[in-house]
Amino acid sequence: MKSSDVPKVFLNIPVPDYGLTEAVQGPPIRKRKVALVSTAGLMHRGDPAFSMDSIDYRIIDSQDERDLVMSHVSVNFDRTGFAWDCNVVFPIDRLREKVAAKEIGELSRYHYSFMGAISPEKLRPAAAQLSKNLLAEKIDAVILVPI
Repeated sequence: MKSSDVPKVFLNIPVPDYGLTEAVQGPPIRKRKVALVSTAGLMHRGDPAFSMDSIDYRIIDSQDERDLVMSHVSVNFDRTGFAWDCNVVFPIDRLREKVAAKEIGELSRYHYSFMGAISPEKLRPAAAQLSKNLLAEKIDAVILVPI
């Protein structure tokens, strides 16, 4: 895409350059431990809500029975799909089906959600901490669910 094809409204949004990262070979998908990372502003009911300038994430404990709620702060954000089926923004049930079918190894107990209306540069410290958590949990694959 040429810059002349980009709508003018997007030309002033800074986009960080993360450079190239070499792909690494991991175990076969049938042996991988998988975690979800969403930008839907998800949390367990009772957890602190996201604010307009939240630069952290919420831990979604898959063994916690409290309701998942969406505290995405954008008034333009359509929550209808989430209200009907949380898998639209957090496909945990689909991944459980994949584990049951032995198509993936296992699911992490913990999954994560950011509030997606934040500059990527501001999220860098939280993302660095999250990557340490994922490595400590021996996560082999992360499914990013951008909202």
